[in-house]
Amino acid sequence: MPLHKNQISQTILGTIKKGTVIPAHPLALDAQRKLDQRRQRALTRYYLDAGVGGIAVGVHTTQFEIREAGLYHRVLELAAETTDDWSDRPIARIAGLVGPTQQALAEARTAVTLGYHAGLLSLSAFQKASEDEMIEHCQQIANEIPLFGFYLQASVGGRLLSSSFWRRFAEIENVIAIKIAPFNRYHTLDVIHGIVAAGAENRITLYTGNDDHIVLDLILPFSCMRNGEEVQVRFKGGLLGHWSVWTAKVVSLFEKIQTFSANDQVDSKLLSLDSMITDCNSAFFDVANQFQGCIAGCHEVLRRQGLLEGIWCLDPKETLSKGQAEEIDRVYQAYPELNDDKFVRSNLERWLA
Repeated sequence: MPLHKNQISQTILGTIKKGTVIPAHPLALDAQRKLDQRRQRALTRYYLDAGVGGIAVGVHTTQFEIREAGLYHRVLELAAETTDDWSDRPIARIAGLVGPTQQALAEARTAVTLGYHAGLLSLSAFQKASEDEMIEHCQQIANEIPLFGFYLQASVGGRLLSSSFWRRFAEIENVIAIKIAPFNRYHTLDVIHGIVAAGAENRITLYTGNDDHIVLDLILPFSCMRNGEEVQVRFKGGLLGHWSVWTAKVVSLFEKIQTFSANDQVDSKLLSLDSMITDCNSAFFDVANQFQGCIAGCHEVLRRQGLLEGIWCLDPKETLSKGQAEEIDRVYQAYPELNDDKFVRSNLERWLA
């Protein structure tokens, strides 16, 4: 059965609309590169106990290759089961949707069957498609599940999308949010201009995926003009691979940001965290090597904490870049207040049980 946003509980919709922390869920593998279900559950338990308001599964951080490996259904199922079993809090479940229309439709139907509330729709398969073709694709998927739009940076498979595209996308009635992640301020503004042009700024919630400006995205208002009047919009939450690590500290920081934003205040200490967190991201995401080690970098942090046994990815070529481990050492030493190692140590045995 297709899912419309009006069928989602008001509590879940309220969580998404208010803004929350949604980590992009990694994939736990064993040394044979097979799914490690025990550690996959442990990761979900970690995020829930850290206080997140949602999880995103089957997305880039989960590794797109889970489709070819036949793991898409089971990985989404494990996260849904663990969420239901472990937490009494309502948790928004977002499923990654990729590929041409028939594949994305099948994934959307799988996600709905497993109790997911929305789909994060990647357009990486439409590199040469026209805007009309992409909008038609998005509308078809929106007929099956509420959508998070997704502006993915080109360096990891995204494509450039104009403000005209985002205006038309925002006019799709079953769109509830957009993750903006081009890692580019001009392209970020294209999405915001498109949403405002569609008059959808109060209907569609903005989530940052800009790992290079997480804190500033969440603190600063964005302004643009419509019919001669200023319209101001804000990012309300984040859906980020970066937030798959040190998550307890992320939730604490996010709550502080929400408090200051609600009071229209800016705190210089919070502002200074933007560059510190961006520096950490440069190590985790392997910016020095054009993001080649971005997934392995997050795995390495989780491995050091004991949540993962190793940094294995489905693609054996996907691993840490030369010098990346040393960069992770550096940011660990530079910003000890940003890690949640103590929180993980005190709960790890229980999560792995």
